[in-house]
Amino acid sequence: MSAFAAPAPPQVPRAFVDVIRAHLPELAEEMLGEIQASVPEYARPGDEKYVTAVRRAVEEALRLFLTRAADGGSRPGRMTEVFRAIGKGEAYEGRPLDSLQAALRICARVAWRRLALSAETLDLSRQGLCGAGEAILVYLDEIAAAAAEGYAEAHIKVAGELELRRRRLLDLLVADPPPDPRAVEDLARAVGWPVPKTLAGVALAARTSGTGSRAGPSRTPAGRDGVTPGPSAPPDAPARPTLPPDVLSDLDRSDPYLVVPDPGGPGRTAMLDGALRGWVAVLGPPVPVHEAAQSLRLAREALGLARRGVLPSGRVVRCADHLATLIIFKDEALVRVIRRVRLAPLRALRPSQRDRIAETLLAWLQCGYNANEVAARLHVHPQTVRYRLRQATELFSDQLASPDDRFELEIALRARALSLRAAPDAGR
Repeated sequence: MSAFAAPAPPQVPRAFVDVIRAHLPELAEEMLGEIQASVPEYARPGDEKYVTAVRRAVEEALRLFLTRAADGGSRPGRMTEVFRAIGKGEAYEGRPLDSLQAALRICARVAWRRLALSAETLDLSRQGLCGAGEAILVYLDEIAAAAAEGYAEAHIKVAGELELRRRRLLDLLVADPPPDPRAVEDLARAVGWPVPKTLAGVALAARTSGTGSRAGPSRTPAGRDGVTPGPSAPPDAPARPTLPPDVLSDLDRSDPYLVVPDPGGPGRTAMLDGALRGWVAVLGPPVPVHEAAQSLRLAREALGLARRGVLPSGRVVRCADHLATLIIFKDEALVRVIRRVRLAPLRALRPSQRDRIAETLLAWLQCGYNANEVAARLHVHPQTVRYRLRQATELFSDQLASPDDRFELEIALRARALSLRAAPDAGR
């Protein structure tokens, strides 16, 4: 025999085995009572079917102990099978493994107490008492290990099934046209997802070295959004975000996305900013549940603009803060026509003059025609603003009288400024 062979299992005195067998129902009831008093997950007053199932499990554990004791501890196969099944059942019921292990320890404690009370009556020797106590502990370790193995096996399966159902729920939410609300409610109930009043789609992309806004000399310096502009590069693998369980996600597809319930709730903004570092992320507008597809669609449109540098992308971009930009870039072919028509007077100027006049004229339209406010915004002297405005008035006099013309002119100037942000050397 090897020097490292497992020691023989402890022997249980026959007299103690007989006592347990004779009082098995009474002992099982005592164990059941202490389990229900000490482990909340097993306390279900009034649920007689469930109480009966727990009682049977306790009685089966006692019978298997008696069988093991009678066989000298030599045949654990049936015991392992039973407690692996019990462990699986706990996982399918959604109870934590700690609760099952606590219940098993209670059973061992009750059995040891019965052994101690019976020791004198049974005239057990110290060696017999120690052997019986050790057998109880060895048995506890064996059934706990078997239950943990079954629990782990089932937990993987349960987690996989739950994830598949969450993905299915996610697909339903962003389906276009929207599905029957009852289908969403049924699947949400199956995965334990409370249906919110509002939600928002979040479009994601891995950040690259070229993602972010670019700027010319008179505009926002490169890197203000936390991204260094440069040529495109393979995306760094961003860390998978740690998200609250109520946030549904699909990060494994080519266009990963999230659905965030109650996006305007307390702490949501900070949660997303913290969790999505390393991603270019756009939060769609909050919408009712049946409009989730529209929220995600707008988020994806804004994501495209953020990746081009039209929108800043250092933190989570919120569509609600950039609705005008989304409208302007909704039909870029039309916007190019508007720019070509409305900004034709700028073509006669040098590039630097075009930039100054366009920047000043846009600020003037946005500031309610207040030259002093324009000067403060552009950090130039009011007299400089007035000089530029005189030039702009000469160039655009026929477009400044009509509100409709001024509106289209502002669209053209906004589109020009946004395009230059993304590509400083293009579109002048």
